[in-house]
Amino acid sequence: MGHLLLAGQVTWRSSLCPAEGNLAAVGHEYMVSKHRGGHVRPARFPLAGRKGQQQMRFVSHRRGRTAVPASIAPRQATYLLKRGRSGALVLGLAAAAAVAVPASASASAPDGPSPVVGHVYVNDNTKPANTIGAFDRHADGTLTPEAGSPFAAGGAGTGSGLASQGALQFSADGRFLIAADAGSNQISVLRVRSDGSLRLVPGGVVSSRGGLPDSIAVHGDLVYVANSGAGHSNYTGFRFFRGHLFHIPGSTVTLASGAAPGDVLFNGTGTKLVGTEVGPSVIDSFTVGSGGRLTAAPGSPFPAQGLGPFGSEFRPASPDQLLVSNAHNTATDSGTISAFKDHRNGRLSSITGSPFPDHQMAPCWVEITRDGQFLFTVNTASGTISGYQIAANGALSLLPGSTPAGGPNAGAVDARLSPDGGFLYVDQSKTDAVAAFAVYGGRLTQLGASPFSLPAGAAPAGIVVS
Repeated sequence: MGHLLLAGQVTWRSSLCPAEGNLAAVGHEYMVSKHRGGHVRPARFPLAGRKGQQQMRFVSHRRGRTAVPASIAPRQATYLLKRGRSGALVLGLAAAAAVAVPASASASAPDGPSPVVGHVYVNDNTKPANTIGAFDRHADGTLTPEAGSPFAAGGAGTGSGLASQGALQFSADGRFLIAADAGSNQISVLRVRSDGSLRLVPGGVVSSRGGLPDSIAVHGDLVYVANSGAGHSNYTGFRFFRGHLFHIPGSTVTLASGAAPGDVLFNGTGTKLVGTEVGPSVIDSFTVGSGGRLTAAPGSPFPAQGLGPFGSEFRPASPDQLLVSNAHNTATDSGTISAFKDHRNGRLSSITGSPFPDHQMAPCWVEITRDGQFLFTVNTASGTISGYQIAANGALSLLPGSTPAGGPNAGAVDARLSPDGGFLYVDQSKTDAVAAFAVYGGRLTQLGASPFSLPAGAAPAGIVVS
């Protein structure tokens, strides 16, 4: 990400989010040189578990859905307690206990290790050869390294953090990973094997059609990449077919040299695409045509409601509501989250009350629970995570307190929820690790065994969870 320098008054000196580069303290001035994905149609498929593992169901992210969101389950358990008789009361208590487990410190079951229920993958962004770190994800939320990890991505990383959201994505069916190789201006495709290991697809490394690719959006067979390199910045589209990416002629939207896009993403229906330009503090909005090409919305790009619009998410089940973090507001603890209505033609309008205060510094990465009730934002400069409750109209209410995320020197960055919504995983770019938090509604509790180490030299810049 760049360099954060502390000296007199608070001033952001760059286009991107702090804390992915070096952090030096000499007062109170923040100096930043560079901070950074899309929704996919929910896709589910069975994975053959290795011996001793249970079968798992993949829900594709940005944005999949869970059958029973974590924040709803407690109310269901309470209902059983109130309405049941003696036998039902026992069942209700068991259900409540099952819901409460993720919110406590993780522990293995007394009769053996917690079973593997999924995987966590991280774009290590290593230099010169980029790799993907892989973990087995256990039912208690803990992580153990996947055999053979890290896996070669095929391209090169930058070794210094991308400061972007969504540099690693699943394909719509969950059978492949699509990774940004920012150091070589390429995109890689890796097959996800049944045991969670990865294999680079032959011929799966292609040009990103720009410089410094740092964010990827996926919906069905349509893939868009944000290239953030000065003088080579754009959004470019690809078709995804049998593990390979094919450039869509005429799909490239050229951006200004200093645009520094931090995120690109589809809405839940794949009919809209949005990108944040961190440099000029604007938001690009497009409608997506049948050929996969983009048409700019009337009035696009739209002014952001703060400096450095960065992480963004469309609300699950409400594809017309867009939430965007404003990472570079300069006053102390002045970070905000904006809420927009995305109209049919792609025009963005402010939701009443927006922007909403965060009372932290540099809210960069955002993640919304599958039921659409809560939003988490990673405050990179403060080293914390804030939670909001989302009203039906998209307005936000900041929840009391914030969750420690390693402090400012941890460099907490990209975050993803597990498919069941029970755990949140966060890259720590300065400690080469992944932190894990149990989720209970809008509250987070870090697991006792967290954080979990990445390979030496990693500069994590994207994370996905199955």
